[in-house]
Amino acid sequence: MIDTPRLVDQYCHGVLRTELGLGTFETHLAPAAALPAAGTTFFDTQTGFAVRRWCPPLLGLEPHCPPARYLARRRELGAAESARRLLRASGIAAYLVDTGLPGDLTGPAELAVTGAAAAHEIVRLELLAQRVADVSGTVEAFLADLAEAVHGAAAGAVAFLSAAALRGGLAAAPEPPWPGEVRGAAGRWLAGRGAGGALDDPVLLRHLLWIAIGSGRPLQLYVGERDPSGLAGFATATGGLGADLVLLHGYPYHRQAARLAGHFPHVYADLGPVVARTGARAAGVLAEFLELAPFGKLLFSSGARGLPELHVVAASVFRGALARVLGEWVGDGAWSRTDAQRVADMLAEGNARRVYGLA
Repeated sequence: MIDTPRLVDQYCHGVLRTELGLGTFETHLAPAAALPAAGTTFFDTQTGFAVRRWCPPLLGLEPHCPPARYLARRRELGAAESARRLLRASGIAAYLVDTGLPGDLTGPAELAVTGAAAAHEIVRLELLAQRVADVSGTVEAFLADLAEAVHGAAAGAVAFLSAAALRGGLAAAPEPPWPGEVRGAAGRWLAGRGAGGALDDPVLLRHLLWIAIGSGRPLQLYVGERDPSGLAGFATATGGLGADLVLLHGYPYHRQAARLAGHFPHVYADLGPVVARTGARAAGVLAEFLELAPFGKLLFSSGARGLPELHVVAASVFRGALARVLGEWVGDGAWSRTDAQRVADMLAEGNARRVYGLA
């Protein structure tokens, strides 16, 4: 039996503080907030089935109980107590929290208390740049303040995150832009953005990423449902500079992410949401990761946002998939039990603690 008692969730968000009705709850079961097709429900997905398998017993119900019954029990306990029970049963010992999304979500400190775990902040670079732009009057002030803000944030953040890396022209131009290019791009963006406008200029995005690389903090690159192969040039350019790159999500391009992690010493691949979204097929997807990337380059995460149930599902499905895959290899005699346990510990928490410098 492979034991994975502790997990480091290397990428997640806070949980909602509010009570949820059936319709609102199930929108959070989809990868992006949306409404199901008429006459259907997002409970009829791998994620929905996994919630019904793993979460009801933590709230005093039988596994696979109907969604309406589960949500009635959730309302009976209250959002805060439900979150406390679910998170504390997940086995997650540390959360790395992306604080850059809107909504009534708990921050790292509140998540830590609710889950009886450690929590650390991940800073979104694009949002940081927008905040700097809101208070900088000139191009020169903006660029100086931006560099200062990134290096200041590095003192308290465990990592930086870019959600627009693949849209920032990195495939065509992975190297740092020239100072003149940066000043010109900053002037155009500041003049045309309006109050609170999103950072969408590819030159400024590249400049921002390279400032983050200079901080030495790990840089998480959100891949989403895109092929990450276009980041190979950026990985080449950043090699040996002391900052690790972590490719977030990536399904159904997880094989490409694993290949990049296997090719570049400072590139890592994210496991959690990919495994959680595939549900009963998670063991097969995890085995594909382990075929292509060194075991020290893979990190668990939940990617959970809003629902504490998603933390539980990611952790439970990951543990089950890991036990199934490694247990089969031990049973076949391909691996020793000692090696299997060591690899399980690496994927569950050891790699994340090393990459992010966690105690």
